[in-house]
Amino acid sequence: YIVITDGRHALPMATSQDHKRRDEGDRGPNTGGMGAYSPAPVVTPEIDARIRREVIEPTLAGMAADGAPFTGFLYAGLMIGRDGTPRVLEFNVRLGDPETQPILLRLRSDLVDLIEAALAGRLDGARVEWDPRPAIGVVLAAPGYPEAPRTGRSISGLPTGDADNHVFHAGTRLDGDRLVTAGGRVLTCCALGRDLREARDRAYRMIGSIESDGAFYRHDIGAKALARAA
Repeated sequence: YIVITDGRHALPMATSQDHKRRDEGDRGPNTGGMGAYSPAPVVTPEIDARIRREVIEPTLAGMAADGAPFTGFLYAGLMIGRDGTPRVLEFNVRLGDPETQPILLRLRSDLVDLIEAALAGRLDGARVEWDPRPAIGVVLAAPGYPEAPRTGRSISGLPTGDADNHVFHAGTRLDGDRLVTAGGRVLTCCALGRDLREARDRAYRMIGSIESDGAFYRHDIGAKALARAA
């Protein structure tokens, strides 16, 4: 759950759901994230209100009371109990990766305008517009990730992006005229769709066109949300 704040007011971003485990079925070692989708169906309007009331607002008020009001992106990594109780796993002061990619693909407002409003302390008058369509991002990871990712592998077959899909680079670099892996999570293929299934199909078609020796990705990003909607 990510908000942008000017120290007093908080403007929530769209919700997203990350997939931390390396392997399908939420198995294998923990990672920085193997994919994400937005919005997160688990965050109903009632739970959203609880998160703001029980997590975001007290945190911002506490920092201000301590003489350190916070301006920027506040990221609350949450688990939602069966009774709807939000429990905080961690706070970050940044946009989280890969949760952010599907969020940004849905953002219709100008991100720079929102940042400037936060810096000026006038987020209370800001509004944000979202594409109503869901978005999903699938991470391509380097062989050996997360323990000992192997880098320097050529990457080819990158799809052409447009307004409804985008390849977000992370662990990549240019070696002469070759694009090569340079980190554990190499890139994220992200797509919008009329529904989550269409967005998922588009993202997987994108990532399926990419070739890089030993690179891998999960094939079940968004599967639980689809099952919940069935």
